[in-house]
Amino acid sequence: MIEITHLPHAPGCYLFSEEAGTIIYVGKAKDLRKRVTSYFQKTDHDAKTQKLVERIAAIDFVVTNTETEAFLLENNLIKKHQPKYNIDLKDAKRFAYIEISNEPFPRIGIARKRTKGAAYYGPFVSSGERDAVLRTIKRTFTLRSCRKLPKRACLRYHMQSCSAPCIGAISPEDYRIQVERAVTLLRGKGSEVIKQLREEMAACSTVQEYEKALSLRNQIGAIERLSERQSVERPKESDQDVIAYTVADGIVSLIVFAVRKGSLTQKQEYSFEAVEDFFEEFLVQYYADHQPPTELILPHDVDTALSDYLTERRGRSVLVTVPKMGEKKTLLDLVYMNIELSFQRGALKTGELQAALELPDTPHVIECFDISHLSGTSMVGSMVQFRDGAPDKKNYRRFKIRTVEGIDDFASIAEVVRRRYQRLSDEGADMPDLIVIDGGKGQLSASLGILHELSMEIPIIALAKREEEVYLPGAMLPLRLDPKGVALRYLQEIRDEAHRFAVAYHRLLRGKRHGGKNGN
Repeated sequence: MIEITHLPHAPGCYLFSEEAGTIIYVGKAKDLRKRVTSYFQKTDHDAKTQKLVERIAAIDFVVTNTETEAFLLENNLIKKHQPKYNIDLKDAKRFAYIEISNEPFPRIGIARKRTKGAAYYGPFVSSGERDAVLRTIKRTFTLRSCRKLPKRACLRYHMQSCSAPCIGAISPEDYRIQVERAVTLLRGKGSEVIKQLREEMAACSTVQEYEKALSLRNQIGAIERLSERQSVERPKESDQDVIAYTVADGIVSLIVFAVRKGSLTQKQEYSFEAVEDFFEEFLVQYYADHQPPTELILPHDVDTALSDYLTERRGRSVLVTVPKMGEKKTLLDLVYMNIELSFQRGALKTGELQAALELPDTPHVIECFDISHLSGTSMVGSMVQFRDGAPDKKNYRRFKIRTVEGIDDFASIAEVVRRRYQRLSDEGADMPDLIVIDGGKGQLSASLGILHELSMEIPIIALAKREEEVYLPGAMLPLRLDPKGVALRYLQEIRDEAHRFAVAYHRLLRGKRHGGKNGN
């Protein structure tokens, strides 16, 4: 059987190759390992699939941030490689539509083909623009995205990003109004929607419905930010190569992403011994056989002579960029994530955790809070951040409790959560993909209340020490994860680091108060 344990529990595309090295099939998956495993475990394949499985000699994959990105990448890879077993997709349209179904409670999603019985908006040339529009509409108007109405509310409802018509949490008339506003926005009439929302917000304020007025104000802000993004976003004309590497035990693991007209078309992996100036040597050898692109996105600067060499090879100037933030930095980070997974530099923690908690997105960035006190003195809080499975210590934070008298873990955790995310909001900084609270149901409720006050939709859980139970918003009973599984071990690692960091800060403050060398 083909080795598949190296495949991650993450969205992306998989490529099957035959003995000669020819790619014979390209597919996409929400969970790469589960999808590929199914080819070898099922016994009831049709004749075509059985023949495909018999010819598979090697498996490659490319990890993406979302399943939607995997969809677009799959199309690009099929057009490039023309795999024998992808007949049905070779002539498919390149760009996707936003679809609103024709149902009593319409569903919003993405569709590649137009069919009867639904409304379509697009197609979108830029996948980034389309995803931004879809994300804003789903969160602003809380429309459902499930294929079939479930019998109970899902996590999106508890995160306040779905109005949950499945349990009757919204009337058909109110839901229809939200759909109509979404459609108006999709037709490019954002100013009309904002006008309607401003009028409704004023009416709510008049009758002192301040909570509803605040929700409407947040909707207006989301639409305005979307309009600003759309006004400056354009299809990309330049070609880019994104290259990153890691070094471990004297071995370089390097990946090249080829981005053409804004779409990822190819991934190439290299592994070799680390020697002096290995990166520049690699670039010289690689571009001796490949045409340099318009722009090269790298993790650090290279010698100007190398830039001249690339320009000479291409016949035109080649821009070398070392991004620190923004879209290009996101691309570079994505290459690093693929290196981590492709070369197995650690367990596939984020993918396992996403699957175990049934999170809507991969929790690349996780922030965990803990409260510490000894004998009822010096209440302090800590926050640690893990990024793609590893501690990101430059983003650790410590908190002196300011507003709580005595021992009150619930009020203390509420204070530090409020301070952290109010500040990130004020700075316009990125929010984490998951919040972990060291505690139980009470600590979770206190933290969730703060997020609701701040109108923030961030997945949040609590991990109780005694039984290692995971508490989820809205769930009556805690979740018990596999005690030997990667997901629980990862949560424990994060929780224990937050506790260690809090205790260290507490001891530091006690030392200062008792007249240590660093005392005040």
